[in-house]
Amino acid sequence: MLTQLKFLTSYLQARFTSDEKGAALVEYALLVALIAVASIVILGLLGVGISNMFDRVNDKISTAGA
Repeated sequence: MLTQLKFLTSYLQARFTSDEKGAALVEYALLVALIAVASIVILGLLGVGISNMFDRVNDKISTAGA
């Protein structure tokens, strides 16, 4: 009877206590993925504007020198 009770308590502890080491790793991986996607989107949006700005500056420099 006592061994069955010990078995039951150890089983319940193992079953219902949480081991969050793997969960934390998954959360960090999701954060890294979210930051990567946000960076790609922001660079994509800003990249076109920055490219256009450099084109305008280049045009002004080349017309001012001629």
